[in-house]
Amino acid sequence: MRPPTLPTLLLLAVAAAGAQACKDTPTAATDTVGDLSSAAAGASATRAGTPVAATGDASFTRNFRLEDCDFQTVGANPFFPLKPGLTTVLEGVVDGAPTRLKITVLHQTLEVGGVKTRVVEEREEVNGVLFEVSRNYFAHCRENGTVFYFGEDVDFYENGQIVSHEGAWRHGANGAKAGVIMPGIALLGARYFQEVAPGIALDRAEILDLNARADTPLRQFGNALLTEETTPLDPEDIGSKTYVAGIGLVADKTLRLVRVDGR
Repeated sequence: MRPPTLPTLLLLAVAAAGAQACKDTPTAATDTVGDLSSAAAGASATRAGTPVAATGDASFTRNFRLEDCDFQTVGANPFFPLKPGLTTVLEGVVDGAPTRLKITVLHQTLEVGGVKTRVVEEREEVNGVLFEVSRNYFAHCRENGTVFYFGEDVDFYENGQIVSHEGAWRHGANGAKAGVIMPGIALLGARYFQEVAPGIALDRAEILDLNARADTPLRQFGNALLTEETTPLDPEDIGSKTYVAGIGLVADKTLRLVRVDGR
C-alpha cells in the first residue's frame, strides 16, 4: 500500500477484551487481537498531545492469534469492504504534484503463508504518469470482523519501466507477519501494527476519532473513522486516513475521494 503520506461506525474486535477468536495473553511481548482495550486505555491516558511517533512500539499491538480465525476472502467489515469489483479513486496534490490513486478489489485471490487472501490493487499516478502499482493481500476474520493485512507486491515505475520493488513483503517470509488493516471493533485510542515486516514495512495506526467528518469532492461524509499512521522506520513520517462505512478509504493525507463504483 502507499506509504501513510470512515452510517454506523465499525466497532475494533481486535481491541475488544472479550473477542471470541483472538484472545489476549498477559505480557506486552505477546499481545494478541484481544488485548487492544488496554492499549487504548493507555493511549487515552498518556497521549496528552504527544505525537504517536514519539512513543515506543510497546503500546502498539503487533502479535495476533491468526490460528483463531476462520479467514474469508470477502467480508462485511463496513470500513474495509472486501467486495470484488469495488473501486475507489482519490485525487489531490502531493508534494506539489497532482496525484491520482485508484483502489480496486479484484476478483482474484492468492494464498499467502497458507492463508487464502483477497487481492486489492492500488495504482498511483503522479502528473498523469504511472508511478506505483501494488497488489495487496487481505483476509477477513469471520469470528470478529477484523481485516488482516498479509503483505503486498510492489512495482515502482520510472519512464514506463519498473525500477524498484521497495516495500514488498509477505506474511510468513523472512520473519514478516500479518498485521491489522481494519479492526472489527473500534476503540478510541486503540493502537496496532498494520504491517510487521522488520526493516521493510512497520506501519502502525491509532484510532483518533469515531465520529469524524470528511469533506471530499464527491460529497461530505459524517460518522467517519479517522486514524493516524506512523512507522518506527521513519519517525518523521506521520499521516492520516479517513474511512467511511460501505466505501472504505475516502481521505489519505491530501488525497480525497472523487469516485466510487461497484458498491
